[in-house]
Amino acid sequence: MNEPGSAATVAANLDAQVRAADLDRWLSSRLVADDRARTDLITLYAFEAELMSIPTRVTQPLLAEMRYTWWAEQMEGVFAGVARKGHPVLEALTDLVARHVLDRAPFDALIEAHIGRVHGEPHDLDAFYVGPMQTAVHLLAGPGHAEKVVEAGRVRGLGQVGRTDEARAARRVANRMLKHLPPRAFPAVAPATLIASNEPDPLKRLRLVWASLRGAI
Repeated sequence: MNEPGSAATVAANLDAQVRAADLDRWLSSRLVADDRARTDLITLYAFEAELMSIPTRVTQPLLAEMRYTWWAEQMEGVFAGVARKGHPVLEALTDLVARHVLDRAPFDALIEAHIGRVHGEPHDLDAFYVGPMQTAVHLLAGPGHAEKVVEAGRVRGLGQVGRTDEARAARRVANRMLKHLPPRAFPAVAPATLIASNEPDPLKRLRLVWASLRGAI
């Protein structure tokens, strides 16, 4: 039995957090065969889940901005290799950043985009979807693949904000770029195939597996 606070328990808790907050990407993470790589992906998604949950916890934009500012300040420690003790997501993220030598810019851009959203600004698709997808691909396949998933990230973003016709129209260009993506990185991209958000989970699973086999969204 796992001890509270053990690495296995923390990983299980983060996995449950992502499953509850972001089922599409949780389902996609099941396509990652390597346990360590899957845990790394879940750590990234757990960080994003923390950011996404803030507007559900506070109703005032200023209070939400304060919480996002706190997260922005924590990035100093994360990228300096100094984990905030007692915070499972930040501890796991600090380890993740160090092992994979991740770029800080997408993290900062994502937090800034969240601050913009609570103040009524339009979705910044690149900050919300492209940057995180590029980081996820880095985790699974290493650096050098960022440009290959830009269009796939935008397809994902368009679907998430309800612009489904645009998302479907953008698939062709996205798939052309994905032909050059290593297969091991595809689980990071696979959620882009789930354009319709109201599909039942079994159908989503089938779509994800089929997309993974084809290497196309």
